[in-house]
Amino acid sequence: MNHSIYSADRSTHLKIVVVALVAGIAVAGFGISARTGSDDGTTQTARVMKAGKPVAITSSGASVVR
Repeated sequence: MNHSIYSADRSTHLKIVVVALVAGIAVAGFGISARTGSDDGTTQTARVMKAGKPVAITSSGASVVR
């Protein structure tokens, strides 16, 4: 048994690619199902924030409200 990926034969490389592809599909499928599978009424909504008064910062470190 050779423990180097450089000297491995074609079937070993194919096995590695297939295992990586199956693992990637499994992780992507789990992520999609976890994202869309939570329909229990906890939908996130965007909140609008109003801007406050403008503030100018001086070099002395004190802020001035105009």
